[in-house]
Amino acid sequence: MPAKTLMIQGTASSVGKSVLVTALCRIFKQDGFRVAPFKAQNMALNSFVTRDGGEIGRAQAVQAEAAGIEPSVDMNPVLLKPEADARSQVIVRGKVVKTIDADAYYGYALSLLKTVEDSLKHLCSIYDVVVIEGAGSPAEINLKEREIANMRVARLAHAPVLLVGDIDRGGVFASLVGTLDLLEEEERRYIRGIIINKFRGDLSLLQPGIDFLQRRTSRPVLGIVPYFRDIAIAQEDSVYLEERAKPAPTSDLDIAVIRLPHISNYDDFDPLEEEGCQVRYIAYPSEMSNPDLIILPGTKGTMTDLLYLWRSGLGEVYHSANEGRNASDRHLWRIPDAG
Repeated sequence: MPAKTLMIQGTASSVGKSVLVTALCRIFKQDGFRVAPFKAQNMALNSFVTRDGGEIGRAQAVQAEAAGIEPSVDMNPVLLKPEADARSQVIVRGKVVKTIDADAYYGYALSLLKTVEDSLKHLCSIYDVVVIEGAGSPAEINLKEREIANMRVARLAHAPVLLVGDIDRGGVFASLVGTLDLLEEEERRYIRGIIINKFRGDLSLLQPGIDFLQRRTSRPVLGIVPYFRDIAIAQEDSVYLEERAKPAPTSDLDIAVIRLPHISNYDDFDPLEEEGCQVRYIAYPSEMSNPDLIILPGTKGTMTDLLYLWRSGLGEVYHSANEGRNASDRHLWRIPDAG
């Protein structure tokens, strides 16, 4: 019997889709189901290498861990790793196939739909439940004809969709209603319910908004998820570095990580925060101050980010710090470039 499917889509990036898919994978596992995560196309510089050497998004590896299974390339058959503002490396079923400009990729993407379908069918043939994560928003009307991550996947999987909005960033009612209004009637039929994520405060004050949403959209609000801190699940978008809550340090160690435009696997530094260090991501020389440790991270765009370092003035700051320390007392680390 083929697997049951459920899809999580969002009104935007960083609304909490990855965390909710992770939670659902664990819940289904605890309920006795064999469950797997799936994301057709991922754009992320945080990546994970499977046991057989394939590369997938780090979030899908964490979701697989929550499901109690081994990560596989079928869980994320298409991974895009940006190398410049309008160019990405394309990884298909774990292997690099090409580097391509953004405008050319949108013409190429539909040719990957068969790969996406094959991976999804394979997971559905061996698991009881497949929890699918969308990408960005399904209402990006300029991209809908060529997208392979949202409503096309819902149709392939015959998956009911839960639409997630982030109330913490504001405008959640407008974003939920607007997303539904921009979908075509056939697409709206896939949306079976709404989830409001990252809620803080008195739930009773939200009730008028819930009542409005249910009247306006004819969809039930199935859950209000509270704002959680310290969830150690890999973030896919580096915009997270701008929005992340900064935990209060519990040690005196101040660490400055230079925030390169194409920084790779920046969640490698999360354990430093978990150990109580103050970890700051530095984008401007004025933010450097006098840290105990400066880390120059790996990058997917070595030459592009090297130019950024010098044009921004961060290269001079890093070089000066390097020159100013004794070789036996040099508190600078350099992380190897990403592959």
